[in-house]
Amino acid sequence: MDTFSHTFRKGVLLALLPFLAACSRERSLNLLVWEGYADAKAVEAFEKEHQCKIKASYMGSSDELVAKLKGGGSGVYDVISPSSDVATFLMRSGLTAPLDLSKIPTYSKLSPRLTSLALVKQDGKTYGVPFMWGPDPMLYDITAFPGPPDSWNVLWDPRLKGKVSVWDDISTIYLAAQVLGFDKNDPSALYNLTDEQLARCKKKLLELKPNIRKYWATGGELTNLFANREVVIAVGWPLMTNQLRKQGFPIAETIPRENTTGWIDHLMITSGSKNKDLAEKFLEYMITAKAQKGVTDVTGYTPSNPETATLLSPEEARSLHLDNPEAYMQKINFWQFVARRDRYNEVWNEIKASQ
Repeated sequence: MDTFSHTFRKGVLLALLPFLAACSRERSLNLLVWEGYADAKAVEAFEKEHQCKIKASYMGSSDELVAKLKGGGSGVYDVISPSSDVATFLMRSGLTAPLDLSKIPTYSKLSPRLTSLALVKQDGKTYGVPFMWGPDPMLYDITAFPGPPDSWNVLWDPRLKGKVSVWDDISTIYLAAQVLGFDKNDPSALYNLTDEQLARCKKKLLELKPNIRKYWATGGELTNLFANREVVIAVGWPLMTNQLRKQGFPIAETIPRENTTGWIDHLMITSGSKNKDLAEKFLEYMITAKAQKGVTDVTGYTPSNPETATLLSPEEARSLHLDNPEAYMQKINFWQFVARRDRYNEVWNEIKASQ
């Protein structure tokens, strides 16, 4: 090899060293979250700033999340987004790690109504940050109804045979309990049903079966059921409303007179995460107003950071209920810890298996 060639190759190698070093330093942050929570537009700025790659897996239900973490996923995933009915269980089970809030300064800007709840707090420590929240509204095809249905009882209308969909999740039991009025005097009763009350919920949901076209498992599945005109009404999420509106589908959502249940999704770090420092930076990033806007643009969910409203048009802020979130929250019975979750799941499986 002549001197010129040697010098040239050495120069090229030296020039590439910073790039190669950066590649070797690039870390991956593994997420197990709800659909829409790791959209590329929302996380690409974080990836660039921290020279890392966000790798997201999506869950179809809270129970799927619990099963994966109990099966060893706590050492596989770094960040999770449990809803308020399982966040407490994961914390108490030692599957999530306490947070150093000094590294998450934006936490102080989140909705006081959300941060004041005890869902992810234990022994003076905080284990999660409120991320997004919203209802489980009634979604309906506006061409099939003269106006917004005013009661959940419409789902049982015989004229809707084979045209209804509900989520394949125990939250459908919460819905039945709400229709039966079990939460009239005590909102928490939905999450502490007696065997007798569960039996009544089962009877009510068995009566609904002739109207069920399909129990949906993912947001995309329900969106397709509407788009293909297989269903005209369902229990869903604002995510599906947002997706269908973007497709030009005549969809609307409403909260009937019985009100509805809803969720507060928290971002939490697993106890087995090997990237806790990067995970804490990710939590801080995702609750900033800018990142929250990116997520809500995709999902239609309401952000936990009220400052997000300053980045939205007045119409967008109203549609997300950021003009008066406290009033909107009065219509929502937020999911809580279910001590007898296994029993609820048994009842739900019995309902699905019944012919």
